[in-house]
Amino acid sequence: MRWKNPYPLPLKLREAIAAIVGNAAINRYPDPNPALLKEKICGMLGLPHGMEVMLGNGSDELIQLLALALNKTGSTLLSVEPSFVMYRMIAIFTGMRYVGVPLAADFSLDLAETLAAIEREQPALVFLAYPNNPTGNLFSAPDVKQIIEATPGLVVVDEAYYAFASDSFIPHLASYPNLLVMRTFSKLGMAGLRLGFLAGSKTWLEQLEKLRLPYNIGVLTQLVAGKLLDHHEVLLQQAEQIKLDRAELHKQLGEVPGVRVYTSEANFLLFRVANAMEVFAGLKQRGVLIKNLNGGHPMLKDCLRVTVGTPDENEQFMAALKESLCHG
Repeated sequence: MRWKNPYPLPLKLREAIAAIVGNAAINRYPDPNPALLKEKICGMLGLPHGMEVMLGNGSDELIQLLALALNKTGSTLLSVEPSFVMYRMIAIFTGMRYVGVPLAADFSLDLAETLAAIEREQPALVFLAYPNNPTGNLFSAPDVKQIIEATPGLVVVDEAYYAFASDSFIPHLASYPNLLVMRTFSKLGMAGLRLGFLAGSKTWLEQLEKLRLPYNIGVLTQLVAGKLLDHHEVLLQQAEQIKLDRAELHKQLGEVPGVRVYTSEANFLLFRVANAMEVFAGLKQRGVLIKNLNGGHPMLKDCLRVTVGTPDENEQFMAALKESLCHG
């Protein structure tokens, strides 16, 4: 299951979207600079004065564009590990040198090691997922601020899971000239639209726009995303329900002997269990597919990750997990 939001849109909103799609001018190229959509995003964010947004085909395109923009001979992209794998992959694809700083044992930032790496490597680009993916935890905001202040290059705070988190760096954009905040609407229920954005100063975004490919946001994405943003409160209400479902699922997982579940401010829960490969296989046999992180990074040994579903889906997962732990 590759959904990020398990709840369907209200029928009236789906009907409104269907009407928009039915009348869409798909025989024409999309607006290369969808000003109205950008205005809606800026209004939703309440951006500080002087800040703007740049749109991307999901966050992956924006990560790649940033790497291309800041890459020159010897340039370094720095992040923490374990974190979103695309930071490292895109650094490799674009020819940047990649440095990953291990997190502390509890998946918090190892601030001393991170600051030492910044001093040593002088990175052109730093990515910090906030909350982190795949661990789900929200790093200490004062620690993140120290990293921004210490970095000679650009720091991108990746808030892909913003709708499920209790904090954001959007309000701090005006305080740090080397800070950009990146978000995607995928986790909020628009995964199929592939729409992400960077928020930050006009100075940065004007230069980055020079590398953006024309027509990167399609006609249907512009129209449907615009309509959904007109009803942003519906999506945020669903996110609030997912947060409630997450709390209940966290409680249930914590009551299972042999399972260690980690705190999350995303729409998923990371948990550790002995013989994770066998448990993963047992879940799959019982019709439940989650993410197997065992082997992805040394710190994720015996870790699995479950996306929060509806209460019925969560109940199905818990039943399958208990059976898998008992019977394999």
